[in-house]
Amino acid sequence: MQDASKEATKGVTPSQTVGPYFAYGLTPSGKYAWNDAFSNNLVTPDTSGDRIRVGGRVFDGDGQPVPDCMLEIWQADAQGRFADPQDKRALPNSTFRGFGRCGTDAHGAYWFDTIKPGQVADPDGKPQAPHIVLAVYARGMLLHLYTRIYFDGETANAADPVLALVPADRRTTLIATRKQGAANVYHFDVHLQGDNETVFFDV
Repeated sequence: MQDASKEATKGVTPSQTVGPYFAYGLTPSGKYAWNDAFSNNLVTPDTSGDRIRVGGRVFDGDGQPVPDCMLEIWQADAQGRFADPQDKRALPNSTFRGFGRCGTDAHGAYWFDTIKPGQVADPDGKPQAPHIVLAVYARGMLLHLYTRIYFDGETANAADPVLALVPADRRTTLIATRKQGAANVYHFDVHLQGDNETVFFDV
């Protein structure tokens, strides 16, 4: 006869959150004795375009910083080309990959050094404003979140087909603001919940 207690433990595997993370493997940030596969510095010597820094903080629903969040970005280069075999325009001699990863610090802060992306077309061929795709992984979430980082002052923002889907009063949560006195530094905070919650997308 089968043990009833063992039988009771069978069933659906319990869900678990997507964090916190094992920094040793996922966000080493040069702290360990190997070259990081991915880091928060995407700039390579042969990459053309305007070098920028995008940074900010990640906050939870109570407005508290999230110190063990992991962020990943994916973007086009300055000419709007992706480092992907499907993008036939990609230059084979460029080492710019357009992908980066960063963990937040004790204050919930993060930053990426990269290249300001160019415009890319959506699946219908409509031009999109320069943007960076941001994936957010954090404790307490069953699935990671996707959003976009647009840039303040871009005239192309007005005609961007994705921004047009977002209510006008919520679009500011997707706009990185230029830091005063630093032309190539942009500030972008991520709010996981609350009154200032960042707009996230189903993909």
